[in-house]
This record gives sequence, C-alpha cells and structure tokens, in this order.
Amino acid sequence: MTNILGISAFYHDSAAALIVDGKIVAAAQEERFTRVKHDQRFPAASIGYVLDEAELGLDSVDHVIFYDKPFLKFERLLETYLAFAPRGFKSFSMAMPVWLREKLFLRSTLTKKFRDIHPEFDEECLRFSEHHFSHAASAYFPSPYEEAVVLTIDGVGEWATSSVAIGRGNTLDIVKEIHFPHSLGLLYSAFTYYLGFKVNSGEYKVMGLAPYGRPSFKNLILEYLIDLKEDGSFRLDQSFFNYATGLEMTARKFTDLFGAPRRSPESDTLTQFHMDVAASIQAVTEDILLTMTRALAQEYQIPNLCLAGGVALNCVANGKVLRDQAFKNVWIQPAAGDAGGALGAALAYWHCELDQPRSGKEGDQMSGAFLGPAFNQVDVEASLAASGACFEVLQDDDLISATAQALSSGQVVGWFQGRMEFGPRALGNRSILADPRSESMQRTLNMKIKFREGFRPFAPAILYDHVGDWFDIDRASPYMLIVGHVVKHRQRPLSDREKSLVGLDMLRTKRSEIPAVTHVDNSARIQTVTESGNSRFYALLREFYKLSGCPVLANTSFNVRGEPIVHSPEDAFRCFMGTDMDMLVVGNCLLDKNRQRDDLKHQYAGEYEHD
Repeated sequence: MTNILGISAFYHDSAAALIVDGKIVAAAQEERFTRVKHDQRFPAASIGYVLDEAELGLDSVDHVIFYDKPFLKFERLLETYLAFAPRGFKSFSMAMPVWLREKLFLRSTLTKKFRDIHPEFDEECLRFSEHHFSHAASAYFPSPYEEAVVLTIDGVGEWATSSVAIGRGNTLDIVKEIHFPHSLGLLYSAFTYYLGFKVNSGEYKVMGLAPYGRPSFKNLILEYLIDLKEDGSFRLDQSFFNYATGLEMTARKFTDLFGAPRRSPESDTLTQFHMDVAASIQAVTEDILLTMTRALAQEYQIPNLCLAGGVALNCVANGKVLRDQAFKNVWIQPAAGDAGGALGAALAYWHCELDQPRSGKEGDQMSGAFLGPAFNQVDVEASLAASGACFEVLQDDDLISATAQALSSGQVVGWFQGRMEFGPRALGNRSILADPRSESMQRTLNMKIKFREGFRPFAPAILYDHVGDWFDIDRASPYMLIVGHVVKHRQRPLSDREKSLVGLDMLRTKRSEIPAVTHVDNSARIQTVTESGNSRFYALLREFYKLSGCPVLANTSFNVRGEPIVHSPEDAFRCFMGTDMDMLVVGNCLLDKNRQRDDLKHQYAGEYEHD
C-alpha cells in the first residue's frame, strides 16, 4: 500500500490531500478548520484530518509532495526585479526577508513543520512538483477521459501563467506555456483591483457584476492592454500594470486609459461605468479562452478538454467554451485553484513518477468533491447540546418531509450533511437552501443571510432528470462550474419599461419562474444532482418537487461574507444564530430558530474581514 500526501501552502488556499494506492481518500482546505478565509499557512489541521480519515499516522506516509518549486519562484522574483530595476525596489525589499527567512529554504521549513507532527519524519520522502503540472494533474487524472488536452490558466505559478498539457493514459506532458508577466489571471485581477474588490478573492464579484453592464470598453482593452494572437497566445503591455514591480495591480496609465480613478474598496457606489468595465473584462476573458480552445482543438484533434487554475472557476466563460463545442467534452476540476494543487501534486507523483496506471473506473474520481470531514449522529447531538441548541431528532423520511415543507413555505434552511466539499462550491452538504420561486429571496439571502452585495446571484440545484426542461444545457453539471440560461418557456416576457432598465435597477424585475436563481441576463450557475451523487440532497429536492412542482432549490454556501464555509456542527449553529436563517438541519437534527435561546444570538457578520 502506497500512501501519498499532497500539500499546498504559503501563497493562498493551503490544503492537504491524501491518496492511497492512487485512490483519492480525503482532501480539505486549511481555512475550514482555522476559520481564516484563504488561509495560506502550513496546513497542519488539514493534514491531521486527511491522515485521520485514512486512519494513518504521518509515519505511514511514503511520499509527501509540495505543489510547486520555490527555487523557480525565487528565480522569477530576482529576474523580474533585474528586468525592471530600479522600479520595484520597494516590493522587492519587502519580499526578500520573507523569502530568505521562510520560502527559499522551504525544504527545511517543511521538515520542521512535519517534525512538529511526528519527530521521526524523514525529509527524504519530501518532493516538489511544479505549480502548473500540479494543476494539470488535478484536472486530468481524476477526469473520466483516457486522453485529453489540459488547459491551466491562473495568475502565475513559478513562471507559467497559462499552460497546455496532453494527457494520455497515465502520462501527462506540458507542451506549451505562457510566462509571467503575461497573465490572463493577473489581467482579470487587475480589473478586480480597479473595481475596488479584493484580489484573489473578489474576482467572482466581477463575473457576477458583468451582466449588469455593456462591454463598451472591450475594444479598448484589446487595443491597448493585450495583444491576442490567433492561436490564443498573448502579451500584456506592462506600462499599464504595476503587479510585476509594485504593491498595486495597476499603473497610473491604466487609470488614465479608462478616465476614472480606482473605485474605493467597500464603497457603496457601483455606477454604470463600473458595470461596463466588469462586462468588458469578462467579454475579453471569454474571447481569449475561446480563441485558445478553438486553436487547441484544431491543433491536437482530441475531443476532450480538462480545465484547472483559478481562471477555470470563471463559470460564465466555461459555459461559453462548452457551448462553442470546439471540444466535445469538457471536465473542470472542482477545486481548480491552489487548494486543488495539493491533490494534483499527489496524483502526479503516483502516475508520472511511480508509473502507476489509472483506475479504469467509469466517471470522474472526485467522489462528487465530498472529500472532507463528516460527523456521525452521536457527535452531532453532543456538539449541538454543548452549544446550547434546542433540537429534535427525526427519522430520515420525516426529516426530508419537514425540511421540504419549510422550504416550500418560504423559510431559509441551513443544510449540513455528510462529508464537507473540497473546493469553493457548496454542493449540498454545507449549503444554505431556499425556494427559488420567491421574488424576494435573492435580496433576503444577500442582505439578511450572507450580508453581502445585493447584485450577487445564487445558484440553482436541480434534479438531473429535469435539467433540460429548465436550462439550456444537455449534460450533467455536478460541480456548479458551468453557467447556462433559463429556457425560453420558463422565462417571463418583459414589458418595454422593464427592458429599458439598466444597472442595478434590473434587479427589480422578475425574469423567470425561478427568479431567485435567475441572473439579469437569464443566466444561472447550474448544479445537477443525482441520487448516486448525493442521495440525501437528491431526496430533499425530490420531496420539494412533489410539494411545489419545481425540481430546483436555491443553493449557496453555508457561511456569511468573508467567512469560510462551515466545517463543524458548532460552526453551523453559530452561523445559524448570527443570521436570519429560519431552520437548521444537521444530520438528523432539526432546529427551529424560534425555539432557540435569545442569549445565543449575536452580531456574527462583522467578525470576518470582507472578501
């Protein structure tokens, strides 16, 4: 039996993953345990969890694989400074002490951390993968394909910002790369920064804001900021950016080009200008991805595409790639960001270094992304009792029936079941659920539950057998990574006045039979649910369908703005008592907000830094 531990750390989204004889046993992000969003520290808690899940000690681990190579990153830091010197001295001087103290000699740092866990840890078992190779491996090896083109796009790894790999059987070879400072991920992050959102966190806000605007700056971006070639390769004009040398993403020239200053972070003001900027960079991103994928499909004549890297979380662009049909099949790693690099590093070592075959089983190997901790009923009841909760314990059928009844009557339900999801999406085990038919539900969820901006959309979870009757996709979307549109006969015809609305005024219009999950352009980030993939969530959807005639629930992650998704029953109860959720279901325990003690309520939302 060969046990391989993969880890990512020290940039953002630290995580650990364990594979045993090539099978993915467990994976989790450190933030879920520490309650620090995007926690970058050594993933001690995650490592402890994945080892416990397999009932192993660290002394039983044969190989530990770190997800990138620090010496190559240090080389980039030095060469970038030398290329731009004397510009960038301030950022260079701030980075150097951290590198010289911690990151450059990462082998010794990691060895010390592991010896804190197990004093006899043997540093000879420690290996280093390359960043984009880890991403590519995380996408290809768990995918259902025996051959695929693998496209990885993110901010930057060691040098690569975009890469193409070809996977065949148990082999994976990177064949093309675009190098720093030319980066689609950093281009998108520059606009995230310009729009006043947090880099490496707020990019999805830009994507959510884009449908409110018009891509009126698209040609300006393509003319001045990026030189896009027919094969999808590109170069960025660095005179508009400051990320290579400074402490900010954009240069003065960038601001001058768009004719307005950067939006103040956390400003309440979002103008049509900001929405148009968001629409423009989203449109450019989609153009670049489509140019890349069309060229790759033509060049390699392989029908399957795998996606990874932070840009692969742009589900709007993913939907465009899927509908473009340059590739017949598309599979996206649900933990596409750096957390997934931990899993990819372990898989890469198993298949490529140890030359081990793939499983040969049908379907993907991610177990629905349900790779995190679960809590048995005894532990759930003990945890809730210790928290002071008032609850009743129901049998499965009664629990499903009571929850579906509550949802159909307009209540908002916290739903905590089974193993925690790996990756940024809640897929029905750590979810907040609501009736999508309600015209007021989007506002209620944003303002009173999530404490976040009102423009942000919510995702529909739908019984897979019904997806074609509600949305314009013809395949499964289990990981909520593809945006489609509500089909025409489910849309509501708009009056001339409603059609003339612009900006955030568009929010006031009911657009479909499921307005709580229909964005202003009739789009939706779709999650399909099957009985084999998640039996309890499927049973709840099916019961709600029986009651309402609607096979859809609004599904959002179980957390408030700036907080990681809840990990434990204690986290779930705390979130429940700090928001206007009506009901909480944890395992077979049902909690009614009206029956909870008033002294357990608190102002919970302000405890986390805004994302």
